[in-house]
Amino acid sequence: MSHEIRQTCRTAGAVDVVVIGAGHAGLAISHLLRARGVDHVVLERGEVANSWRHERWDSLHLLTPNWQTRLPGRSYDGNDPDGFMSVAELIGFLDDYAAESDAPVITGTEVTSVRREGGRYLVTCNHGTWRAQSVVLATGACNAPSVPRVAADLPASVKQLTAFDYRSPESVPAGGALIVGASATGLQLADELLKDGRDVTLAAGEHVRLPRQYRGKDIFYWLTQSGIHDQRYDEIEDLSRGRQLPSPQLVGSANVPLLDLNYLRDQGAQIAGRLMRVSDGTAQFSGSLGNVCALADLKMQRLLKTIDETADAERAPRAEAFPPTNVDNNPLLNLNFEKNNIRSVIWATGFRPNYGWLDVPVLDHKGRLRHDGGIVDAPGLYALGLPLLRRRKSSFIFGIEDDARDIAEHLIAYLKMPLRKAS
Repeated sequence: MSHEIRQTCRTAGAVDVVVIGAGHAGLAISHLLRARGVDHVVLERGEVANSWRHERWDSLHLLTPNWQTRLPGRSYDGNDPDGFMSVAELIGFLDDYAAESDAPVITGTEVTSVRREGGRYLVTCNHGTWRAQSVVLATGACNAPSVPRVAADLPASVKQLTAFDYRSPESVPAGGALIVGASATGLQLADELLKDGRDVTLAAGEHVRLPRQYRGKDIFYWLTQSGIHDQRYDEIEDLSRGRQLPSPQLVGSANVPLLDLNYLRDQGAQIAGRLMRVSDGTAQFSGSLGNVCALADLKMQRLLKTIDETADAERAPRAEAFPPTNVDNNPLLNLNFEKNNIRSVIWATGFRPNYGWLDVPVLDHKGRLRHDGGIVDAPGLYALGLPLLRRRKSSFIFGIEDDARDIAEHLIAYLKMPLRKAS
């Protein structure tokens, strides 16, 4: 049962730290700052866990098992450790955490500008302006759907949705659906629509294939035990690419041991390659689906072999074999929307952060934040909750604790430095 969240009564003024965002990342750093006596506020545009409340589909469950759900000072303590939290359960978990931490959250507060002046940050919002020595950007990486330019070429008769728009099959027009993207989101939505009796075509580009269970344990158990999840960002050979990888093809359920393209094909989905263009009402797909799938299969097998070293040491059951992805010799290259009764396109093509309010020169030419493990390229400015921020596990809820502790230590050391005015 959720506790009541205390709404702080403070109005805009001066604090040591402003945290922007009251999701799991913002609440985690707030908990650590409060424990160290650091004066701070957490500004939230909506409610605690706002994105989870308003920007997720109804049937979504976490990809990580319940036993792995934890934040600084709190861990899952329910009676289903091997289950997977629903969105409603996660919201309750975060509500309770905010209340128990007595987090100084100010909800309904839209930040419109963050700029640096006189050695401090001015954080302007709809309730005034805060002055702070340090700011933590905990708004996450999923502020806006990343929709490709080809969307502009779709026929007007086709309804376009993103993962933010989709709630259930009822939110999709009757008729066939084209889902673009083969990450966890794309496959889960395709599976749900297929179960609803819809005709589904899935356009698959680069993807990460993983089994839900391996050698008697959840795959996340092995990723943690083998040390893969703890690999640091400065140990990654191609960090930029690592941060752009799609989420693994998993679903928060033990009932689907391998949610992959083979599974969807068996359920009746039509699988195509990457969507390249739309011309005269016809979608055109890449012919490289076979190569893309072969690469995903190879990477999965390499990862499982790495896990085998740990599993062998634990005397786990023998390794099982997974069949390669089945790709037609003549894959689908063209799909006419009208002839095939395609009435909707769902863009499962990822998300991007939105820093339109950040008036500090710390973005690269692609609008991405310049940072070194969450230490942003500006004095006293930090980030949390981004993919592979400091470790491979950074994008998961359980991964925020170590990241938040590292950032908190750096931030507190920064606060102790003499205040230097900007030149």
